[in-house]
Amino acid sequence: IMPLINRPFIASVISGIEDAANKAGYNVIISQTYDSYNKEIANAQTLFASRVSGLIFSLAMETRKYDHFYPFLQNGIPTVAIDRTTNKLETDCVAIDNHAAGFKATEHLIEQGCKRIAHFGGAQHRNIYKERQRGYIDALRSYNLPIDETLVVHSNLSLEEGWDAAEYLLNLTNPPDAIFSANDSAAVSAIQYTKQKGWRIPQELAIVGFNDDPISSIIEPQLTTVSHPAFDMGKIAAQQVLRHRDYGNVVQSQTTILKTEVIIRGSSQREAFTIKTNQA
Repeated sequence: IMPLINRPFIASVISGIEDAANKAGYNVIISQTYDSYNKEIANAQTLFASRVSGLIFSLAMETRKYDHFYPFLQNGIPTVAIDRTTNKLETDCVAIDNHAAGFKATEHLIEQGCKRIAHFGGAQHRNIYKERQRGYIDALRSYNLPIDETLVVHSNLSLEEGWDAAEYLLNLTNPPDAIFSANDSAAVSAIQYTKQKGWRIPQELAIVGFNDDPISSIIEPQLTTVSHPAFDMGKIAAQQVLRHRDYGNVVQSQTTILKTEVIIRGSSQREAFTIKTNQA
């Protein structure tokens, strides 16, 4: 069960799941929630009625209750949460350290000389967005930079909402000199809006995204972003399901945390621009 399968990150997760499952002789049934809680309930009920051998899910943006997953757990069906996880279910989890990733992304902007850094955040009841924002705040604190709530904008991080958030920030009396976005879509929209208004990137506004979606290397300037090992996450999640199928006495509580890194590109690399200008 995945939120939106047309997103590059989710597509890569599914590829990883299928890679491990198919090699073990299993077929994969894919359903999407469109980030709807009610759709997620319907999908879970359908899959349970279909007597699936295991379940891998990434929570919908709207989901705050988890009763629809209980039948899987109560009947011993291996269940693994991936990326958007919750500590309210006793399942295996595959994720990244979102706090550390948010910290590193913000720290990179600080190292480029940025002093007034904004944040595009997702829904704060979803652990991944809450932790990325916590990393952002902790980085500002670590470098004794002020935390300005007017620079934090929450949304579903769509392309349209990224555009609107950039418009809001750039029209502030005291606008930011950098943006850390919790996904690439909103960050790309911010680049487009900023360029339309005649601002220079990264000299006047540095921008960092998250996920390393294909669009991040197509936009001009290319988007600095945080890697998100989607294929590996999917593969490991499927392997955990299979392990529980083979060894029924294994307790479902293992959390696997994968590493990330900041991929530095033109949208934030002020130091490279300064060196190039000085050489010219």
